Amino acid sequence: MLIREKYLETLASYSEKPIIKVLTGIRRCGKSTLLQNFAKKLIAAGVKEEQIISLNFEDLAFERLKEYHALYEYVTSKIKDDETRYYIFLDEIQEVASFERVVDSLHLRKNCDIYITGSNAFFMSGELATLLSGRYIEIPIFPLSFAEFRDSYKDLSKYDLYSRYITQGALPYLINRENSYKEIREYYGGIYNTVLLKNVVSRKRIAAPDVLEKVVKFLAGNIGSLNSTKKIADTLTSHGRKISVNTLESYIGGLVDSLLFYRASRFDIKGKEHLKTIEKYYIADLGFRNYLLNNEKSDFGFVLENVIYLELLRRGYKVSVGKAGTQEIDFVAISALGQTEYYQVALTIRDNATFEREVSVLTNVKDNFPKILLHIDPDPDSVHEGINILNALDWLLKG
Repeated sequence: MLIREKYLETLASYSEKPIIKVLTGIRRCGKSTLLQNFAKKLIAAGVKEEQIISLNFEDLAFERLKEYHALYEYVTSKIKDDETRYYIFLDEIQEVASFERVVDSLHLRKNCDIYITGSNAFFMSGELATLLSGRYIEIPIFPLSFAEFRDSYKDLSKYDLYSRYITQGALPYLINRENSYKEIREYYGGIYNTVLLKNVVSRKRIAAPDVLEKVVKFLAGNIGSLNSTKKIADTLTSHGRKISVNTLESYIGGLVDSLLFYRASRFDIKGKEHLKTIEKYYIADLGFRNYLLNNEKSDFGFVLENVIYLELLRRGYKVSVGKAGTQEIDFVAISALGQTEYYQVALTIRDNATFEREVSVLTNVKDNFPKILLHIDPDPDSVHEGINILNALDWLLKG
């Protein structure tokens, strides 16, 4: 069982504080295993097993508890007194209708330490967010980072490791297994179909799932490219899949809410404002892209950009695409402490024209915030006009 120490440290830092811990992440990214490992950590620290009340609502054994009154009665029946601390794990809580009423009531009890997980973004956007405003912390959980991946394949060089990382995908289940190409495709295909059916088609009441799938494949095939909904709609229509801009916006909203894709808006560095018309999209795990595009070997620069984007999110940054006049900076990343950093990503910078182009984007921004150019050439790190030029794989391994 994979031990994800950084996430465990985060959970431990919030443990026993009067705040609800909300773990969000795409299906099978490791949320349930993380809670299991955290429970083991609590028991090792002296917590008794009966103090941990753990329910996974994808388990048929808890089907009857999907009615919120029944869930509340079950959990409270396990709480024997008001002095003992109880740790309540409610996994895939979005399966319970009106679950927010249960969470709100349990939160009123001073001896309940509550942890909930969900596989989409919209389950926290309704009444629960209103009821518990200021009383919960969201902890995004992602597929394995490159550094976590390395821990399971220490015999590989960093370049062979990266090749496996972007080819196999980073969902924890696949780690340390001798999976065939067919088995990997079937695994990602099963999760993808569940995400689409449960989180998008059903929720959005989509009558044309075949058009939705065309949208998914377009986004997967164009990660890291600037696109407007009108441009995407026009492209799909020209390929014989007519779709209105409003419908497309609804479809993309559902895909982003499902956590299959992330939307990166543009940020005008000079005007200090976000721009709304053109955005980039990145996929939650490259294994899904490989599944959707039949492992098409192309766009490795955009693949690296996708990997860097997800890593910045893992490290707690808010990430936008930078607009600097007529030029584009790949990422404007703002840390939890409000520190701004600029990132430019290139597969290689050994060609002089490429080097000058990538560097000029950063040197033209006249401020003193850190500027980083990431590449995967096997060259030593250097500094050029204040820009830190780093090997992307080494940077990822330090995560």
